[in-house]
Amino acid sequence: MRLFFYIILLLFLSKFSSAIELQKAKTYNKTYHIENWLMSEKLDGIRAYWNGKQLLSKNGNIIYAPKWFIKNFPSFKLDGELWTKRNDFENIQSIVLDKNPSKHWHKITYNIFEVPEEKGTFLKRLEKIKKWQRINKNKYIKIIEQIKCQNNMHLEKYLQKVINLKAEGVMIKNPTLEYFVGRSTNILKVKKFLDAEAEVIGINYHEKTEDTKNTKAKFKSLVLKLENNIVFNLGNGFSKEERINHPKIGDIVTFKYYNLTRFGKPKFASFIRIRKRE
Repeated sequence: MRLFFYIILLLFLSKFSSAIELQKAKTYNKTYHIENWLMSEKLDGIRAYWNGKQLLSKNGNIIYAPKWFIKNFPSFKLDGELWTKRNDFENIQSIVLDKNPSKHWHKITYNIFEVPEEKGTFLKRLEKIKKWQRINKNKYIKIIEQIKCQNNMHLEKYLQKVINLKAEGVMIKNPTLEYFVGRSTNILKVKKFLDAEAEVIGINYHEKTEDTKNTKAKFKSLVLKLENNIVFNLGNGFSKEERINHPKIGDIVTFKYYNLTRFGKPKFASFIRIRKRE
């Protein structure tokens, strides 16, 4: 009996041993001093961690990439984004999170923004994958371009440029530091709006009236719960088709907003998409 409980304990602990500590960005505001930092386009794809043998999601779950896709990847660790092109998130998500990898992985590239655990400054760390790529020329691995930021105005102009191209936003990073993990003000995400995720806990419908020809109640809004347990209604941003085939209770949805009310509820919130569970 004691041996049984010991085995169960080992299995329990091993479940959590695969958790990955990654760099996490805070949100930029104009009070930060970002002169001579490095900025890059924020790709709207699926973040993936290469541990030298397999691709893992940011939550440590296996990403079922085809063997041919990762066959010639380097033996050292990488952090990046699985991506196709701008404004294509739903397609990327359906390809990458499918446990039965399809031929559509040919459209995916692995775009590198960090070399975890490598010694030296940010640029020195990136030089390792650049040197490897110069020799191996792997067509599925790309290295995200880094641009030296002159000042806040330079950052704003670059942000507007990528947004005009339908990009999600910009990442800006202090290049002078050794590799670090956790959420830090030394790496910032820059967007025109904020976004967040919430769980659907209810659905509101328009009340039926006797004179309506449609006997089905029409979708009005979602009832969402944030991580801090604040509940609010989300009714904007849905297409005609999304109002018919709307998210269901238990779904996790991504939405954008422009600030918080004094009660902590998102202002001018608008639906973006359903976030598939990894």
